[in-house]
Amino acid sequence: MAVDPEALSALAQAAVGDALVDAKIAVGEVTLTVERGRIVDVLTRLRDAADLQFEVLLDIAGVDYPAREERFEVVYHLLSMRKNLRLRVKLSTNETEPVPSVIPVFPTANWLEREAYDMFGILFSDHPDLRRILTDYGFDGYPLRKDFPLTGFKEVRYDDEQKRVVYEPVRLTQEFRQFDFESPWEGVDYVLPGDEKAQPPKA
Repeated sequence: MAVDPEALSALAQAAVGDALVDAKIAVGEVTLTVERGRIVDVLTRLRDAADLQFEVLLDIAGVDYPAREERFEVVYHLLSMRKNLRLRVKLSTNETEPVPSVIPVFPTANWLEREAYDMFGILFSDHPDLRRILTDYGFDGYPLRKDFPLTGFKEVRYDDEQKRVVYEPVRLTQEFRQFDFESPWEGVDYVLPGDEKAQPPKA
């Protein structure tokens, strides 16, 4: 049986201890903000706590807030299959301060940290192989940063006619840009939600 969010927050805060910076509950989900330098200790405690047992790291996500001094948030999503619990743990960092790698706690973090590095440029200290994992060889920049330009770069693809990989300027194709705001369903005997707004007013 799932634990009430308030109870889960109290249990998680007790496990984290003085590494806690902030705790919030929103839409029934618990989020803990912790000190950057103590993330390995925090995740170890949450994994090993008998009443929590967060033994699965589902994902590591990055969030970019360019106006902040520490522009990045690194978000860890944890799952306890034994207790049927989910928890979000996050921390803040910038472009130069590395986040300690959590691979010793969750080996699956290897590729997840590489993705965060590749997409955002977030650095992880003591990572055994911090290389790009999603972008092309020689790619310049970090695609998920809010200030990443959308034009001026090259894309790579295999050309079947030339039988080789070719580089060419990025083309952002935008199809289906004509909207008529009419219902895609025809011949129905009822008004779909939202379609009543498109009906002409009755005299």
